[in-house]
Amino acid sequence: MSEGITIALSKGKLLEPTLTLFRQAGYSAYHVDEDDRRLIVEYPDHGHRVLIVRPSDVPVYVEYGAADLGVVGKDVLLEQSPDVYEPVDLGLGACKLVVAKPNGQTPVHRLSSKLRVATKYPNITEQFFNQQGLPVELIKLYGSIELAPLVGLADRIVDLVETGKTLKANNLVEEEIIAWSSARLIVNRASMKMKHATVTEVITRIKKQLSKVKVPQGKRRGA
Repeated sequence: MSEGITIALSKGKLLEPTLTLFRQAGYSAYHVDEDDRRLIVEYPDHGHRVLIVRPSDVPVYVEYGAADLGVVGKDVLLEQSPDVYEPVDLGLGACKLVVAKPNGQTPVHRLSSKLRVATKYPNITEQFFNQQGLPVELIKLYGSIELAPLVGLADRIVDLVETGKTLKANNLVEEEIIAWSSARLIVNRASMKMKHATVTEVITRIKKQLSKVKVPQGKRRGA
């Protein structure tokens, strides 16, 4: 490539599947060792610089131009609503964002008092319950969301669910699905214009690779 680009990738569960996808798409140098602590990885053969950042930070780097492209879950995009292009659903890390409650608890539409909801997705949660005309008190948590109803901190939780095993282990059940989520390729708006050929090549290669294999795509609700 004649023009270098920077790509922000989500650390954690999405990192290795994303690196694998890029390798399959022809970017053979895309490897990061498990014990590698670098936050910036250079792939000069491809003209790429990769930033390894927290998933919640990927849209920030892309929106403000510190990265030309990024890979992040749809749940993060729904929560933050960044001003970026979202050209490709990669189908990686497919899961759903749900409202969950203790097993046997009264359905939400029958409750008369304000609902206390624990979540790390306050914007999505507030919008969802507002649309249903249900007043809620939001409790922002950053981890172990399932604990909140067990100790009386909250009546409901809103969280990502992949297999449902964690909910079941804590005697919680799904009440409603808010949205389906999977990894998305996002692009900075200025980069799409200023580095159009380079950015488009990445998008085209990724789309071509996805067309070769059956990758579970994120469900359309909330997409």
